[in-house]
Amino acid sequence: MSQQLINHNSDLLRLQEDGYELDIISGHIVVRNVPYVTQRKAIKRADLVSTLTLSADQTQRPDTHVAMFTGELPCNSKGEPLHKIINSSSTQSLGGKLVITHSFSSKPKVGYYMDYYEKMSTYCSIIANEAAVIVPDVTARVRRVVADEDIKSPFVYLDTGSSRAGIGELAEKLAGERLVIIGVGGTGSYVLDQAAKTPAERIDIIDGDDFLQHNAFRAPGGASLGALRERPKKVDYLAGIYSNMHRQIIPHSVRMLPDSFHLLADATFVFLCLDSGLEKAAIVAELERLNLPFIDVGMGLHMTDGSLVGQLRVTTSTPSMREQVHLKDRIPFDSNGLDNVYARNIQVADLNMMNAALAIVRWKRFRGFYKDLESEHFSLFTIDGNHLLNEDFIGEAA
Repeated sequence: MSQQLINHNSDLLRLQEDGYELDIISGHIVVRNVPYVTQRKAIKRADLVSTLTLSADQTQRPDTHVAMFTGELPCNSKGEPLHKIINSSSTQSLGGKLVITHSFSSKPKVGYYMDYYEKMSTYCSIIANEAAVIVPDVTARVRRVVADEDIKSPFVYLDTGSSRAGIGELAEKLAGERLVIIGVGGTGSYVLDQAAKTPAERIDIIDGDDFLQHNAFRAPGGASLGALRERPKKVDYLAGIYSNMHRQIIPHSVRMLPDSFHLLADATFVFLCLDSGLEKAAIVAELERLNLPFIDVGMGLHMTDGSLVGQLRVTTSTPSMREQVHLKDRIPFDSNGLDNVYARNIQVADLNMMNAALAIVRWKRFRGFYKDLESEHFSLFTIDGNHLLNEDFIGEAA
């Protein structure tokens, strides 16, 4: 439970002061120990749950009148199901070991609840009043003191997006991940942008270069003139932005050379987002030695008849699929290869963004967040034809 969040919001604090036992789990507000009547007219207790809409640490008007429940089918004092509020019945995990079994719909006359006090206390009354007919002194206002049991979150503020979408349990598949992003000048900065919005435990970003004016046109957001005049390191500039959201963005203003390989020691997944060359070859060799899964991204652009053509590449290398990287030359190590136009700092932030998105989606499929039907380890997107080629599938002969 986030007591600080409760203290900062009058509707949540009022619920607590009225004796309701509150918890905040995976972006949901939970009222514990709500008494209800079962179909056998027994009195049991369960939890009332709602999505939680916040702006920073301030509650907003509830985004929906629907609430959820963790118990059996709630009934009236005669053991008849409360059909007037029961909307649907199915088991769903919301993350954080929070599993609901029913959803309720009781819309106020004005069409919405003004705040969470009105919403949660209304539903508690509807359910608990039936139990009070059988046992007069039973109540949801248990006035129990609950210890703060928050697990340290990687986020500075609650991830209410996952809770509103009902994917809290899926997001947990990315929790505990220790990501390393090598190179954050273009595509790597967009990889960071998306990774920072996941519950990864830690994200190390590695790049020794300064954040210059051309980088501002290849990175998410808009750098201020003052920031550019200070000529910050890329990693420091980006860490300063994304640390507003994610607590564990760790910048390393170094080149990834052998004397920096120790930075990979605790990684669980690596994104390789730097230009081709011998430096990349040495990094790939080290990643393979450490048996780490990684994704290498690349962009090849050419000017033809006054327009750009080219490809975006995503190469995935996992312990069970290493050979294709070398046998099929899936990662170019020649610095004079396809990236000739892009290497001149051409401003194609849309392609950086797309290349990063393809890489992030592939990582999420690898971890089971998205369904992975093909388990391809090599993808090539052709810009002029909008084609996506997938190759190097698990179990496929090299």
